Parts: sequence; C-alpha cells; structure tokens
Amino acid sequence: MTFRAAAILLLALLLASCGGGGAPSGGKTSVVRSAPAAPVRTTVPRPAPVGKPTAQVQMIPGLEGVIGSDALQLGRAFGTPRLDVIEDDARKMQWSGTACILDVYLYPPANGGKPTATYVDARRGDGRDVDRAACVAALRKAP
Repeated sequence: MTFRAAAILLLALLLASCGGGGAPSGGKTSVVRSAPAAPVRTTVPRPAPVGKPTAQVQMIPGLEGVIGSDALQLGRAFGTPRLDVIEDDARKMQWSGTACILDVYLYPPANGGKPTATYVDARRGDGRDVDRAACVAALRKAP
C-alpha cells in the first residue's frame, strides 16, 4: 500500500468516526444546539399625538342653569350630591328624589380651567328616561 492510499484510508476512517447518520453508540441521544437567531426588529410607527377630545356641550331648553355650572354652583342648586365620582379630568355628580335621578357630567373646557357641567341625564328609579328639564326643576332646592 502506498503512502497516498494509506492517507486516504486513514482520512476515510476519521471521517466515518465523526458520526454520519447512524445512531450514536450507547443508546444516548445527542443534542445539537445552534446559536439563537438574532431578534427580528420591526418598527411600528407611533400615531401622532392627539389632544384630549373636547366635551360636547348639551344645549336643551330648561338646562340653562345647569349646563356651564361648576361643582360648587351645582351643590348650591341641588344640595349635597348622592354620588360624586371623579375619574381623570371628568366628574359625575348625581342627585335623586322621588321624581327622578339626575346625573350631571362635568369636564374641563378645552382651554383649561375649572370643570363645568356639559351633559345632563335623567331617569326614574326603574331606569326609564325622564324629561331632563323637568327633573332639574323637581330636584332644584328652593331659594
């Protein structure tokens, strides 16, 4: 055998012993770990900053003394509210009587400042709607 043939045979034996498709000896399973893939980064455009929406002011006849009033003025007109809930910059004040339940919603004006009443809702104890102006009149304290 020539030196060249011996070198090729030795190389073939070395390559065969490196594992090539057969089951590993001893019944053990080998695990091949690869380097983790680099994270995929995507850029999602942020929406343009939007200011807070402005409150829509309810304009209904009979609510002139309520719409535009602040919490102190409403307290003078109706007394201590049954409910007074503040959430962020919004406020809900509620008064109730035998005639109806009155919810008044206050929001700060767009240019800033003290929150004022912009919306009124009225209902009976069973949930049926009531005329808002009539409810305001029924719950208003006598001067």
